[in-house]
Amino acid sequence: MFAVLKTGGKQYKVQAGDVLRVEKLAADAGEKVQFNDVLMLGGDAPVVGAPFVEGAGVQAEVIEQIKGDKVIKFVKRRRKHSSKRTVGHRQKLTLVKITDILSSGADKSGIKAATGSAPAGEAAPAAKPAKKAEAKAEAPAAADDLTKLNGVGPAAAKKLVEAGIESFAALAALSDEQIAAIDTIKVKPEWVEQAKELAQG
Repeated sequence: MFAVLKTGGKQYKVQAGDVLRVEKLAADAGEKVQFNDVLMLGGDAPVVGAPFVEGAGVQAEVIEQIKGDKVIKFVKRRRKHSSKRTVGHRQKLTLVKITDILSSGADKSGIKAATGSAPAGEAAPAAKPAKKAEAKAEAPAAADDLTKLNGVGPAAAKKLVEAGIESFAALAALSDEQIAAIDTIKVKPEWVEQAKELAQG
């Protein structure tokens, strides 16, 4: 009995005992995984999926995570440009050994589905909103928008916050000695005047 499975955008015809090199899977060596995207089951009574065979699966054991052969990409621009660039690439792969082909009941087997590892750029957006929510929760309620002061941009406002000045009232209460002691940014006298007006409302 054989099966045609799909993983990593490619299709493979497999039998029990076959060793395959597939696109990198999110699994460690020795772990069992199951391919649920089975396009066809062959044997005495072949079954063709539309597009996948329902309830079918191919179980495999991860042998190790490997890298493919190096592929060299060479670009040469002729005549006026006269530039050359060479880039090497080794694709990350997973070596798996097919252990079993299930014609039905694969969805109830309890074995982890074989999924590719997401690139770093894809996982990051999910984590960013949580960090923003944490930052908002940590920010004090009394913090004012310091960029309302003339001549204070986002970078200067950030430096003022680093110096411990987070509100107009805090900036207005600074004495000349305290202003001179601030190393991160040079506080201008007009900022203090404007902060006094804004603090009063």
